[in-house]
Amino acid sequence: MAPAVHSGLTSLSSFSSPDLFALALGYLLGSIPFGLLLTRFAGTTDIRSIGSGNIGATNVLRTGRKDLAAATLVLDALKGAAAALLGAALSPAGAIIAAAAAFVGHIAPVWLGFRGGKGVATFLGALFGLYWPAGLAFAAIWLAVAGLFRYSSLSALVASLAAPLVLAANGRYGDAAVFAGMTALLWWKHRENIVRLVAGKESRIGQKA
Repeated sequence: MAPAVHSGLTSLSSFSSPDLFALALGYLLGSIPFGLLLTRFAGTTDIRSIGSGNIGATNVLRTGRKDLAAATLVLDALKGAAAALLGAALSPAGAIIAAAAAFVGHIAPVWLGFRGGKGVATFLGALFGLYWPAGLAFAAIWLAVAGLFRYSSLSALVASLAAPLVLAANGRYGDAAVFAGMTALLWWKHRENIVRLVAGKESRIGQKA
């Protein structure tokens, strides 16, 4: 369970050295490309050459390795949670700074020429590390939408909208503002999925592209 971390955005106006360290730590954690590393070690197809070309769990699943996809999902979520928890230990604003930096690190890792994944698992993990009820809300909505429609992208898009709402409803307005920005970025990363969803051409969960 995450420690009580009150909305840290109120401290962002005076960025301190611990805040900068939280930013760097969060980005470096987020930029670890677990999907690519796991599939490479397993000797499967380079996931950047199949499906969406992204390094996340959904694309790993397209290799046919459900075990690797599950491991990628868990590890990508854990790096977001770890960033938030470690950031919280560094400064009052550290949790939200590191959480946002981990999300950015996943979608734009320096090691891969800033071409990473879409950030859904890291977004979820960061939520759990920052404020677990918001993480539960995201997970519940994702599962419900996925069960009904079997579109990973649609599930993430709908669930991400709940994150800033739950945070704001619990008085964490600064964190809600940051996650609203993260949600907008997540939607932008899914812009091609949105086009395919509207056209009825989006791949369903478990379907090879």
